[in-house]
Amino acid sequence: MKLQDNYNGVLQNPINSGFDAKSTVHDVIKGIDLSGKTAIVTGGYAGIGLETVKTFVAAGAKVIVPARDVAKAINNLQGIVNVTIEQMDLMEPESIDAFAAKFLSTYDKLDILINNAGIMWVPLQRDKRGYESQFATNHLGHFQLTAGLWQALMNAKGARVVNVSSYGHQIAPFNFDDPNFTNREYETLQGYGQSKTANNLFSVELDHIGKNFGVRAFSVHPGSVIGTDLGRVAPMALFQQMGTHDANGDIFPEVAAKLKNVEQGAATSVWCATSAQLNNIGGVYCEDADVAQLDKGNIEHNYNDPSSLRGVQPYSVNAANAVKLWVLSEEMTGVAFAVN
Repeated sequence: MKLQDNYNGVLQNPINSGFDAKSTVHDVIKGIDLSGKTAIVTGGYAGIGLETVKTFVAAGAKVIVPARDVAKAINNLQGIVNVTIEQMDLMEPESIDAFAAKFLSTYDKLDILINNAGIMWVPLQRDKRGYESQFATNHLGHFQLTAGLWQALMNAKGARVVNVSSYGHQIAPFNFDDPNFTNREYETLQGYGQSKTANNLFSVELDHIGKNFGVRAFSVHPGSVIGTDLGRVAPMALFQQMGTHDANGDIFPEVAAKLKNVEQGAATSVWCATSAQLNNIGGVYCEDADVAQLDKGNIEHNYNDPSSLRGVQPYSVNAANAVKLWVLSEEMTGVAFAVN
């Protein structure tokens, strides 16, 4: 059977998985045994990343958590068996290479890679290469990490890579002319939006290439989730301006009631990493534990209703954009996937 990729969103149709926005990690992992499997979860010590780690371990997997803040990771993962914590900072290329090299020296295969770590709402910051921090952390660091682990992913003969994206990709297409805000005014949400578009495009091209080596890739919108660290650096005034928090900085109960908890927020990542329903599908953007609909302007979005924040923009699954970003990412990181 010829394996089909998601170039230009040809596979972006819900498959009626049987799950929905209320489904939890417990629902999607039911009946799945991960004994003998090895997984890596970046940012796996807070929010949906931590919930993903707990779910994989409970299903029998060995999980490695690369952490920028090792002390925090040790504290948050305390008491969870079959978890190994290693130092890694997505803003520091040398630490990514060191982590990948150590992993390859210890393990011969990698069954699941969850590129989950991310930042948002940050002021303009650059890594030492001069790259804007959201682009560097959310995409380039994970691109470099995946390349470094490529041999182990191929060795698994059925590996899955999940890039945790966001509905936020709808904020901005990827700006190939000025990805690092060198010649335009910095807007933090524009930076976040293009980094999430990059996650989607990376998944499309990684799956296009990887499917011939037994590696499938997916991008994921977790939903609007309460109880994560993503907004930790955002000023409270921003949330108050958005109408989600009161004058005391407390979230309005009616807003909180519409948000997912972390068990629901991690469900789509876990589903993409483990579900047999996706055995012959790849490169797709998923939400609510199903394949998302292609947004051709036919979906009405209302920020007061998180359930309406759905769908994937055609520019973020565009074949030409995916190839172009892949080439740019190789140039900017100086790494290449051994695919020949």
